[in-house]
Amino acid sequence: MTGTWSLLRLVLRRDRLLMPLWVVCLAVAPMGYLSSIKAAYPDAAARQHFYDLNASSATFVVRNGPLYGSSVGNLLAWQCGFVPVVVGLIALLTVVRHTRTEEEAGRRELTGATVVGRHAGLAAAVLLSCGACLVYGLLVGLGVAAQDVPAAGAFALGLGFSLTGWVFAGVGAVAAQLTWGASGARGVGIGVLVLAFLLRAAGDSGSAGWLAWLSPIGWAHRMRPFAGEQWWVLLLAVFATALLVVLAVALSARRDLGAALLPARLGRSGARASLRSPLALAWRLQRGTLLVWTVCLALVGLLMGGVGKNVAEMMRDNQAVAEVFSRVGGGGAVTDAYLAGTMTLFGLAAAGYAVQATLKLRAEEAAGRAEPVLATAVGRTGWALGHLAFALLGSAFLLAVTGLATGAAYGTSLVPAALAQLPAVWVLAGLSALLIGFVPRFAAASWGLLGAFLLLSLVGSALQWNDVVLGISPFQHLARLPGGTFAVTPVVWLVAIALVAGIGGLAALRRRDVPVG
Repeated sequence: MTGTWSLLRLVLRRDRLLMPLWVVCLAVAPMGYLSSIKAAYPDAAARQHFYDLNASSATFVVRNGPLYGSSVGNLLAWQCGFVPVVVGLIALLTVVRHTRTEEEAGRRELTGATVVGRHAGLAAAVLLSCGACLVYGLLVGLGVAAQDVPAAGAFALGLGFSLTGWVFAGVGAVAAQLTWGASGARGVGIGVLVLAFLLRAAGDSGSAGWLAWLSPIGWAHRMRPFAGEQWWVLLLAVFATALLVVLAVALSARRDLGAALLPARLGRSGARASLRSPLALAWRLQRGTLLVWTVCLALVGLLMGGVGKNVAEMMRDNQAVAEVFSRVGGGGAVTDAYLAGTMTLFGLAAAGYAVQATLKLRAEEAAGRAEPVLATAVGRTGWALGHLAFALLGSAFLLAVTGLATGAAYGTSLVPAALAQLPAVWVLAGLSALLIGFVPRFAAASWGLLGAFLLLSLVGSALQWNDVVLGISPFQHLARLPGGTFAVTPVVWLVAIALVAGIGGLAALRRRDVPVG
């Protein structure tokens, strides 16, 4: 463990921008939800009506978990039912980034050559992730408690989020020991996260309630914030985290640096003819990511489409809620506003894929794999365009499939409404390319831009922030479909911005050194 604190300071320095950003943005979301709930359901009768409609709805329970009561705190905890999934995902990705990714890039070997213990890097990554999750949970507790709700419930809500992140930090630590590459470790960790969500959903929506107790996400709900807090559930999460970290340390001691416990699949002795172009290579590198995003968003689309059938009844007697949805999603009818808001969410998710696909350029460069490719007849522009094609066309495919799945569950075609989000998605891809070209060391700031747009589009719209501030997000300039009016001018401007940013990034990439550390 020698050198753990030094490595912890190092990873804190590396994440000094990204980590505070996700912590603060996610901490603001529950506060915005609470303000919206108070505005939409100002009295006990309105909240009881909401409870009567949703407590027994299998679709809503699958999405958000059980609804324990009709108080403001109960509705807030239920509304934040998906937050543990997001926190768990960030926690495991953070651990993988500072463990397996470091090994894959060769930096772990360099730090290991100094006075650093074998397990110091793993310990620093776990401490960083768990510490960030704890700070996030405390911020949520403090922010929610400051809005006239019981402090015990507020901190139970926040700590439930934190401890879910702790468990999945442990999952990420174990996954990093199993596979040969960071992408494989991320795949294993995300697979466990999906399984945990499915177990929680199956336990909450069916008669086999014990299944939810097998899921760390279910533990966050079983904390019962604002409904008779069960603090002892925290011990389950602490014990599971400790067990996973001990297992990760034991597995790490059994393998060589850079090796893995699961056997690697041997490749072909010679490359196929289909890999003889930059686009074909990009397909080989990007196809797994596109498949995972497509499957996950299609499943969410099916769920959200099923929810849409109940939205009109839920809001029939509550004009305040209908107005909130209208501000977020636009349109006239309540169901149209709900579906338009759902399409905005899917647009933001597709933008996340576009950012990840574009940042693959930087990942290949930083890992040293771009240089051998560029040493051939492949030019920088052609190499970059291969990956940007997936950021642009892959996001279009992703939105089309998601719109198709949502429409299939709802009973109408929503593909045009989903594709209406595409210009804003392309703006994010263009800005990511611009950062890679001009300031490659800060290319990860693309995620910060996405987080800011997410905050503006969801929390800012619901709280009626100033139109000038909201207009910073490209998603605010799109037609709110279905129900809204399509306008060509904003689309042209957004596409032009995406093109200028993308071309500028490519021009800068052609003129700078490769790689830039």
